[in-house]
Amino acid sequence: MIDTAYTQSRFAPAEVEHRYGPNVHLLDDPVAWSLLSIACSPKTGQPRFGRLVRMLYESLARVVLAAELPRERIDAPTRMVTAHPEAVYRGVAIARRTKAVTVGIARAGTNPSQVLFELLNEVLDPSCVRQDHLFMSRKLDDEGQVIGTEWHDAKIGRDIQDCLVMLPDPMGATGSSLCNAIDHYKSTVHGTALRYVAMHLMVTPESLRRVTKEHPDVVVYAFRLDRGFSTERALAAVPGEHW
Repeated sequence: MIDTAYTQSRFAPAEVEHRYGPNVHLLDDPVAWSLLSIACSPKTGQPRFGRLVRMLYESLARVVLAAELPRERIDAPTRMVTAHPEAVYRGVAIARRTKAVTVGIARAGTNPSQVLFELLNEVLDPSCVRQDHLFMSRKLDDEGQVIGTEWHDAKIGRDIQDCLVMLPDPMGATGSSLCNAIDHYKSTVHGTALRYVAMHLMVTPESLRRVTKEHPDVVVYAFRLDRGFSTERALAAVPGEHW
């Protein structure tokens, strides 16, 4: 018989209250906030910075996969089954045949995409997992202001039909790179994705405004909201109440 404790999953990540809409998830995680504050310190250099980014994305990836991947009922014999035939886990697990694509946006997204790729290959059937690579950079005007994204190259596999397309980009600053990448998949890559999920360590209101406006179907996860340039009125209010 199945243990009733595992007939369904009630997992839901703890979140900071906001007004940015149901597809935005600002995670309430003091351990991540602590590690992120160290990573952002001007005193933190390599190799510690790289280790912290990996640790943060390992934590973020576990939350996102638990929340976003579909689930199924399984019957999995354990190591004790040779001595006890009843030693079988019968309950909910991630649906292993789910198709997933992790997109490495060079350069900042390369390491996070690799972290996600490794975890996906453990949780899912590896034949259902793919890693794509996009090479782009910020486009600046004569005054040094960001005015868009400049494409250099891309290495994209087969179609994205029914795939969970995941874009781990550490800093969602203007939303330009993310929107450009999603535009590319929607317009040039065959198939319709199951869902697009953006994964940031930090994200700004400017980025959230652009992404939610241009791609309202995209789900966004972030450890920290950067409102450093916001007014005192905005900072005193619930995030998103005053854009």
